[in-house]
Amino acid sequence: MTGDQVIRNVRPLGAAAVDIVLHRATIGAIVPAGSAAADIPCLLDGGARLLLPGLVESHVHFDKTLWGMAWHSNTSGPGLSDKVANERRVLRAIDVPLAERAGPLIEHCIARGSLYFRCHIDIDPELKLERVHAMLALRERYRDVIDMQFVAFPQAGMLIQPGTLELMRAALELGVEHVGGLDPAGMDGDPIRHLEGIFALATRYDRGIDIHLHDRGSLGLWQVERIADFTKACGRSGRVMISHAFCLGMLPTEQLLPLADRLAELGISIMTSGNAGIDVPPVAVLRSRGVNVCSGSDGIRDPWSPMGSGDMLERAMLIALRYRWNKDQELAMAFDIVSAGGARALGIANYGLEVGCPANFVLVPAENPSEALINRPAMRTVISRGRIVARAGQFAGQQ
Repeated sequence: MTGDQVIRNVRPLGAAAVDIVLHRATIGAIVPAGSAAADIPCLLDGGARLLLPGLVESHVHFDKTLWGMAWHSNTSGPGLSDKVANERRVLRAIDVPLAERAGPLIEHCIARGSLYFRCHIDIDPELKLERVHAMLALRERYRDVIDMQFVAFPQAGMLIQPGTLELMRAALELGVEHVGGLDPAGMDGDPIRHLEGIFALATRYDRGIDIHLHDRGSLGLWQVERIADFTKACGRSGRVMISHAFCLGMLPTEQLLPLADRLAELGISIMTSGNAGIDVPPVAVLRSRGVNVCSGSDGIRDPWSPMGSGDMLERAMLIALRYRWNKDQELAMAFDIVSAGGARALGIANYGLEVGCPANFVLVPAENPSEALINRPAMRTVISRGRIVARAGQFAGQQ
């Protein structure tokens, strides 16, 4: 057998050791350890370490980060509008360009194994497309290492900020892949007009939709139903995500099941960060009904919160803690949420560790994915498209 390169002696997801032959940055063959032809150049010897697919960061706000700056004491008020206003004050007062904050954070995330991202970018009449242009430039900088999707996100509201919808349209024309929404009732005060606006944009430009939904109780649940209505009517099945969806955690299980079945039928994914101290979607119940669930860091060291490490293995651990998961099958579910679940939500083709999938891997010293998310070893080797891009938990560059 011949090939471009080989990764020797690794254990995919904790299975028996194999050699992985790479052809043009994809998996060309998987053979028992030690049986790949000796004349194939060796990219690395895995030393029987655990091989994971590249992790998926399904919800992050790189454009807000204060990464690498001096410690920022959080002073925001309790409400959503308070936090939005505080973010504006803080970010207006700093003179460090977005690229100098978000670039190092992206590299940090890569070094921890994330190779797929969905990033929300704030758009409003004050910011206009400033952050869109900055994030498009960063995507171009790292295009040979990661796959990054963008969401045109109306953080300050859409209907209450005249001109925002037009700016979101302009962002789509620049190459942003998804239309964002935010609390159609709680923020904009007119949920039907809000949903009409974002679904019309998504239909016209054939884009996906990702809606932040913080509204709780019956108001939030009513909006989930309306999002499902619009998804069906506009032919967006499989291309809609509801992020946070705290309201789903406030419904008795027997009442949740019909709604979960509808979400599954329409291919609407749910994103949860496993937030502490607040109602969260009942992930195990949703998944048992076929609803796809993914996760993301949300904000990382930004004016909203000083929390966040950009490590999706840590995020999986936090999810397990939040839901009190400790059995192997439950920990495997937590890992799936930051890997295959994220890939399904983001529409990533050929994700995984099968022949034909991209050679995007994370090597960690662990027995299986459960131990990896519990220990979260710092010593990780990250391979993107058949090239080593991080060693010992440090970004190694793009060459």
